[in-house]
Amino acid sequence: MLKGHLDMIVLAALSAAGSAHGYAVIEEIRRRSGGAFDLPEGTIYPALHRLEQAGLLKSNWMTADSGRRRRVYTLTKTGSRALAERRVVWKQFSDAIGGLLGGNRPRENPA
Repeated sequence: MLKGHLDMIVLAALSAAGSAHGYAVIEEIRRRSGGAFDLPEGTIYPALHRLEQAGLLKSNWMTADSGRRRRVYTLTKTGSRALAERRVVWKQFSDAIGGLLGGNRPRENPA
């Protein structure tokens, strides 16, 4: 179910959390999805690195109160714009699926 949507989910979690380290992103996704998405670290960290390389995130090393160093990720302006665009596409897709499953017809785009 996540295939093709993981990047949007990670961007949305960071948008809500502000800045966060990888495990906090996992927790934010779990919390905001009501536990439906409990993603392993092996899924999130490659996505974070990919999004950073694409310029959608930036990261900095920080030292926690415990003394542990953590990489903290933040959305860039480009990442915020990309998330906004993906939200529009998701809304259109969701409305179309809702129309198919629920009988409500989405408004047609005049092209």
